[in-house]
Amino acid sequence: MINAQTFRLDGRLALVTGSSTGIGLALARGLAQAGAAVVLNGRDATRLARAAAELAGEGLSVHSRLFDVTDRAAVDVAVAEIEAQIGAIDILVNNAGMQRRATFQDVAVADWHELMRTNVDSVFHVGQAVARHMIARRCGRIINVCSVMSELGRPGTAPYTASKGAVKMLTKGMAIDLGPHGINVNGLGPGYFKTELTEKLVADAAFSSWLVGRTPNRRWGDVEDLAGAAVFLASDASRFVNGHILYVDGGLTATL
Repeated sequence: MINAQTFRLDGRLALVTGSSTGIGLALARGLAQAGAAVVLNGRDATRLARAAAELAGEGLSVHSRLFDVTDRAAVDVAVAEIEAQIGAIDILVNNAGMQRRATFQDVAVADWHELMRTNVDSVFHVGQAVARHMIARRCGRIINVCSVMSELGRPGTAPYTASKGAVKMLTKGMAIDLGPHGINVNGLGPGYFKTELTEKLVADAAFSSWLVGRTPNRRWGDVEDLAGAAVFLASDASRFVNGHILYVDGGLTATL
């Protein structure tokens, strides 16, 4: 039977990586508004504290942990501490990510490796550390933040597109291996959203005009638009949804 409680997350604990700002913070806020306690994560102590205070000021249940998601030793310590000191992680959102724009022939090797560590390796590290606890409990939800660039490309984004394509396929592989243990793994694929990272693109009149004209909903996304999809994938409403990538893009991937 479907009712409002089907979509509630009361009594559950969610870890959201890269959640000091932008999409990560919006996802954490949405999960908390649906009843979950959330653990924010970041590498900047000041930003992390500001984000935690913001959510706490809204009456939401929030904790924070400062650690680098690309450092496996730090990830293992942080996940173990969360499990021991805060509670069992029921929901993991692998959101941490970055972008470096350059034409393929001009991409610096250091930028390639940094982007892959942040966008792909972190999903493996945090996902594996958390999944091992979830396996013991035979339940859990993992949401990996993909992108419309898991499907599409744009000039100057070859490494980012490669990384998000990898996250898409890693999501499917995780779902196959973890599904038998009662764990659902899905991807959330944002389109173009107004965040701190896209300020220059939003301000670029020519690009914004092109994007809005191509997007069937005829606008940029607001980060709040992602919350409902994340809550769905984290809740009992999606209990038989596994290995799926849910694109929240105003229809961008549906049109040429």
